[in-house]
Amino acid sequence: MNSNQELSAGKSSMIERLDALYEYDREPVSEKKLHGWKTFIAMFAGEHVAGTEFVLGPLMVMHGVSAKDFFWGLLVGNTLAVLSWALLTAPVAVKTRLTIYWQLKKIVGPYLTIAYSAFYAFILCLLAGSMVNVAVTAISIPFDVPNPNFAMGDVIPTFPWMMIALIVGIVIALLAVLGFEKIAQFSKICAPWMVLVFFASAIAILAKLKAATPDEGFWQIMSDRIFTGEPIGNNSKYTFWHVAGFAWLCNATQHLGMSDVTIFRYAKSWTQGFASAFGMFLGHFGAWIASGILCAAYLADGFTNPQPGTIALYGAGFAGAVAVVIAGWTTANPTLYRAGLAIQVATPNWQRWKVTFAAGVFMIITACIPAVTANLDRIVAYYGLFFVPLGAFIILDVWLFPKIGLISDFTEKSGKTFSWPAAIAWFGPFLISMFIYGKDNIAFLQRMTDGKLPDWLHSIKMDLTFLVGPEWIMAAILYLAFSYYQQKQKTNAQLIKEGGLS
Repeated sequence: MNSNQELSAGKSSMIERLDALYEYDREPVSEKKLHGWKTFIAMFAGEHVAGTEFVLGPLMVMHGVSAKDFFWGLLVGNTLAVLSWALLTAPVAVKTRLTIYWQLKKIVGPYLTIAYSAFYAFILCLLAGSMVNVAVTAISIPFDVPNPNFAMGDVIPTFPWMMIALIVGIVIALLAVLGFEKIAQFSKICAPWMVLVFFASAIAILAKLKAATPDEGFWQIMSDRIFTGEPIGNNSKYTFWHVAGFAWLCNATQHLGMSDVTIFRYAKSWTQGFASAFGMFLGHFGAWIASGILCAAYLADGFTNPQPGTIALYGAGFAGAVAVVIAGWTTANPTLYRAGLAIQVATPNWQRWKVTFAAGVFMIITACIPAVTANLDRIVAYYGLFFVPLGAFIILDVWLFPKIGLISDFTEKSGKTFSWPAAIAWFGPFLISMFIYGKDNIAFLQRMTDGKLPDWLHSIKMDLTFLVGPEWIMAAILYLAFSYYQQKQKTNAQLIKEGGLS
């Protein structure tokens, strides 16, 4: 065999091995592939003690949240998030064992599922790209490569910075291609020490602040020097409601929106949904506080442009920078994995590894756009608002419909390809929410109610996440009403005759 034949054979063998990476894309997960608590604890700790935390914690400092509002808001919001995963998402996942994409195909039909998957993959690539961005802000430091500063007008990074992003993106794409089990193993290795580095850095900075003002207690330092209640620059003021709402709903698509049934379909029991607490309270509680402390101290020392890598280096030295790199990876890996599964719905003839690599290319491009990371809170808010209604449909279809005499998976069983109740209940509440959020519509509603609009509603102007919960409820009510109307118009015998209902 000559060298060309050996190369061709090696290439063929590699493709065959990639094609063999089966992830139960279109059928329930096999019993022998289920995982226990350790896997989900590691995955949630790895994904949610992440690079995003070094964006969102400082964001709270910049928006001037007070220490009292911050701590209580995190406690309430993260508790609601854990309950949403444990009581809503995990039970559905264990019952069906399907990805959200194939669950939706049965409920809303292929056309709406393809629309959902395409939009969802796009947003997931943006989120994964922001995590690549976070990782590169740390890797660039020892190479003296300047990090882009969107606030100073940087629209595109330097060429060396983009080359680092390319390398990081390729590593993340390779891990995502290897599938659920490899991602879980990576998280099990990284999560424990990564958490310790983040918390240790915050404790070290607090000790430094305490040494400078020995008469001040912990709470006084937190209130007067970290979470002061005063916005920095032109940022709007955040309150308890902003923190609680964001802590609960920044992952609304995963729990209320049911996208994490794709992950929990591998769980042995629905109770493993409580493993989300290790992500919420180590990540969205502890790590937000830790990164907020680092950001405030960093700015107080006269530095500017508090990037994740620079504030971690400031707080914990080289170990902090490495932790930020790994944190970006442990979030981007499962995010890109989900994106690959989403794209495969629209490209069913492609192998999963091919579409995951395609998503990886887009991820790397978005990582090189500073505006994506700078506006991460806005992206997360729109992401939740657009996708959560589909989660309401799944919950109703799986749990409620059989109890009230309606048919689950009606669209598939009746031979239809489009669910008009789902279309109205999805896009209607979304458009109403966007109207409420519109530039002058709060003032309009204030006039319509003779000035009796609740004060908290004005906060919607600053935080779109407040609309996610009401929109989810509205979508559930509309879907239930229209589905009841649709199914009660004809008898089962007529439906069987027309569409093959079984």
